[in-house]
Order: sequence, then structure tokens, then C-alpha cells
Amino acid sequence: MESRKRPLEPDSGLGLTTPKKSAPAVRPDSDYMHWGVDETCLYLQREGLGAWEDTFREHKITGVGLRWLEGDDLEKIGIEYLGDRLQILHSLRKLWHIEAESSKVFNDPIHGHLELHPLLIKIIDTPQFQRLRYIKQLGATYLVFPGAAHNRFEHSIGVGYLAGRLVQALNEKQPELLISRRDILCVQIAGLCHDLGHGPFSHMFDRLFIPKARPGITWKHENASLSMFDYLVDDNNLKPVMEENGLVLPEDLDFIKEQIAGPLDTNAAQGQKWQYKGRPEDKSFLYEIVANKRNGIDVDKWDYFARWDCHHLGIQNNFDYRRFLKFARVCKVEGQKHICTRDKEVGNLYDMFHTRNCLHRRAYQHKVCSIIEIMISDAFLKADKYIQFEGSEKKPFTISTAIDDMKAYIKLTDNVFEQILHSSTPELDEARNILDNIVRRRLYKCLGQTQPDTPLSVTQDMIEKWEAELAEAIPLSGSQDVCLQPEDFIINVIDMDYGMKKKNPINNVRFYCKDDIITAVQIRKNQVSKLLPEQFAEQLIRVYCKKRDRKILEAAKKHFVQWCINMNFSKPQDGDIIAPELTPLKPEWKENNGDDDDVGTVKNNGKEKAKVKLF
Repeated sequence: MESRKRPLEPDSGLGLTTPKKSAPAVRPDSDYMHWGVDETCLYLQREGLGAWEDTFREHKITGVGLRWLEGDDLEKIGIEYLGDRLQILHSLRKLWHIEAESSKVFNDPIHGHLELHPLLIKIIDTPQFQRLRYIKQLGATYLVFPGAAHNRFEHSIGVGYLAGRLVQALNEKQPELLISRRDILCVQIAGLCHDLGHGPFSHMFDRLFIPKARPGITWKHENASLSMFDYLVDDNNLKPVMEENGLVLPEDLDFIKEQIAGPLDTNAAQGQKWQYKGRPEDKSFLYEIVANKRNGIDVDKWDYFARWDCHHLGIQNNFDYRRFLKFARVCKVEGQKHICTRDKEVGNLYDMFHTRNCLHRRAYQHKVCSIIEIMISDAFLKADKYIQFEGSEKKPFTISTAIDDMKAYIKLTDNVFEQILHSSTPELDEARNILDNIVRRRLYKCLGQTQPDTPLSVTQDMIEKWEAELAEAIPLSGSQDVCLQPEDFIINVIDMDYGMKKKNPINNVRFYCKDDIITAVQIRKNQVSKLLPEQFAEQLIRVYCKKRDRKILEAAKKHFVQWCINMNFSKPQDGDIIAPELTPLKPEWKENNGDDDDVGTVKNNGKEKAKVKLF
């Protein structure tokens, strides 16, 4: 027991003894935001970084200051060598897993249990983000594929999660990249918010409805995503919350928006080598994670491949993003840092883009999906000026003008379909009838599909001209007693590609070898396989008829075949069935006695011409 007593000291001049007061033990609190200088220095000691304790004390760096430290800051306060700075930053990154607020866990059917940073939760819990619950990911595909009922909400959460997975994988493998906690948070927020601007039925809104409703403007959902993100931040007073979590404003807001839509001021940046403001050129690779403008390999695709293909559509997905995560690393390419992968992964990347093309062909551009979206777009056009949403300063906005005001646009979701369908106002009769026909499955009929020899630059005026020519394309085999009008036809032009129009996206990917992981190389198609596609884009032209009468449809199909002959387009697949008297009139369409015209040559206007196929 004696050994436990505190030592006694004589009190000067009085001969009394008092217990010796020991210095309090300094223990870092679990919330490093509350650390003072002493707690910060104690953490350095525990991490074996005591040599820098005096430097941290001299500059009075507390726990709050740790959030702001980056490599440049450490160099400024006197930590000269890169190795020392990397060691300190590596230790500090361990703290980023300790938060004042607990993260929230989502049980996602695709990625499992996702743990998201509290700042991301605050963004998710806003009306602007919750709006995505009411916008179908695949538009009208749900009306053909019953499993495609998922929304932009869960997709956006998945992209935010995968964005974090990729940037953290790079950070762990290559600490020399000096990826900061700010970088990671900004990349996750960009992934989370990249689709905020989608309108009703997703791509139907910006590809079909807006071009017809407002032909004088150029508008994409990415533009609206930026506006909606600004509205989200301001309306929910998130700037102070972002700053509390270590973000630097407005720099990080610019960085987030640039990841979604590219450089913000393209006119001012045209003469500059580096066009972005949010991050310096040394961190160029961060712009390739959410929306990769360089080659299209990004986490947005990874999520919708896994979410749409395997889970909701039942279509096989051959691409595994987890494998890409294992092999991804950053290499220098012509002075800039880009995300590269192992050379042996080149075949898997071709599979990824092939999967994308197959999905568009089999699901997203399914002929019934396409015509339902056209019908919905027609209904919206007829209802446009009769449906209004209150926006800023209580001004009214229509379906097509709501994109100009985010307070009105936030109210515009897929629910406008039911709003029209269940309306009783006479002004909406035409629109209501179209939507009622969709519900009752009285759809426009597809007459067939054809292709030009080479993709054409098609405008709305050209389509209207083609529809008039279709009506006038009376079959040469004989007269008909059916009179067709241009408004009876709908022409739908679909451009299919690997994501970069006519270009091979793999030409913009760089690879590294096992024996040299820092040198980036290009792998040409002929180094991979001779069975890869010869071209990477094609154009499909589908023709529909609004009439459903059997006799009219038979006549319309013959008009369609005759029109293909007149236009020198390819023979429809069922051309010999629907118009057997017409197809022999075109020499190139005659049967080739069993020869496979996918190999060798075919004749075109009397000349030998190589037959080129996508596959």
C-alpha cells in the first residue's frame, strides 16, 4: 500500500509536505476536431513522428487544422523532404475514418452495404436529391421490361459509392499522388449529384421532348445538374456544413461541377492547356472517375451495367468493375496523369463497350421502348402549355420552360404522366388519349428498320421531308386504294456506337505492363484480336405508323420498302415477307445463292464494295 502513496515534498519554509501533482495524461479524443496542440502532438508521437512535434507546436496546428493540411502546406512549414511529407499525410489519413457524426449504411441490392460520409447523407436528405426517387432510370423501358422499375435515386447513390471506391483504391496504391480527404469527398459528391438534372423519363426528356418543345435552345441534363446542384447547396444552406467538413469554397464547388459537365468556362479556357479551375493539372486523373470525357470508362457506367443488366433486366453482364479496381493506377501520359490499367485487361474493356452496345440494342433502344417514349413525348408536347408549376417569385412555368427555374423544375418528375392521364380538363384531351393508348397497349406499329451505307447527319427538317417522301412512295408493283399522309408516319433515327461516335474508345486508354508499372503504353486493336469490330458506330432508321387498321398497315409496309429502295438504304430484315414483289426490283437485294454476304463483297451500283459489319 505504501508504494501507492504519492511522494511528499517539503513546503518551503513551513516544513509541511504536500502531494506532488503529476502532469495530466494527454489522450486524443476520438473526435480529432476537438484536439488542441497537445493532443495533435501526442498523436504524432504515437505515429512515430515526434521529430516534427516542435514544428507543429510552432505553427499551433490543432485538430481542426489537420483537415486542411496537404503536401504543399507541410512543405511551407519547413518539412522539406517528400518522404517525410508522405509519411505524415499517410498517418493523418487514418483520422479521416473518425467522424464527429456516424456514417449511414445503405443496403444496396447491387453493391451490398454501403457506408457513406455524413456530408453525403446531408446531400441525400434534401428535396432536390429525393426528387430522383420519382424519375425512372430507364424511362419507358419499365413499360416493356417489368423489372426495370428502378430510379435515378439508387443509381446516384451507387455512383457516389463507386467513385469513392476508385479514388480510395488509387490513394492506397499510390500515396505519392497526394490525394487529399477533400479530393475524395468532392469526387464522391460529384458521383452522387451527376444526375440531378434529369427530367421525366430520363433521356426521353432531353433527347425527344425538349428538342421539339424548344428547338431554339441547346440543353442537356448535365446543364440542369449543375443548376440543380447550386440550388441544392443554397436552398439547404450547405456551404457552412461543407466548410465544417474540410471543403474549400468556391474552389471545391467548381471541382464538383467540372467533374459532372467538364470545364465551366470553355470560351475563356480555349487558349489554355489546362481548362479546369477546381484542381491543378497535377490531379488531372480525378476528372476521369465520374464522367470520363477521355475514353468513357467511368463509375457511372459501372453502376448502370451492374444495376440495369444483371439485376433489373436479366441480361448477362461480362464486365466486372472490381477487377478494374484491382489493376487501376495512375501513370503519366504526355505530361498529364491519367488512370491506366494492366495490359492484360484490354480484352475486358472491349467486352465492356460491347456490353454497352448490346444493352442499347436489346433494351434501351428496343423498338417498343422507343415508340412508347415517342408517344409519351407527343403527349407532353400537346399538354405542355396547359400544365404549370410554380417557380421563383411565384411565376408559372410549363413542362418545357421549367428547365429555366430550378424551383419549378424540382416539381417536374415522372408523375406528370399520371397528372395528364387522370386529368379531366378538355385542353388535355389529346394528350390524355395518347397516354390512355399506352396504358391499353394501343401503340404505334413498327413497319421495319433500315440503315444507310454511312451514318447521316439527320435534322428534324430532314425527318419531316422523309415522312412526306414515305407517304409518296407508292409501290412500283401496282397502285393501292389506301391514301397515306406524312403525319401517319414516324421516323426514329438511332445512333449506336461505343460511346465516342465513330472513334474506338480503347485508342484513348493507356495500359501498363507487369514489368514496368510506371510507363503507359497504347495497345492497338490489331494487337488484341482479329475478331474485334471494324467500325464503332452505325445508324438505325426505324419507321412507325400511327394507324392500326390492318389494311392500312399492309400498305404502309410496302410504302416503307419502296422508300428504302428509293433512298438506297439496306433491305429491311423482313422485306422479302412484307413486300416479296418489291425486293427483287433492287439488284443488290436479290438472293445471293447461299453465299454469306457478311464475308467478301457485294455489288453497289455495279461496283465491288467491301461489306462492313459492326460485328
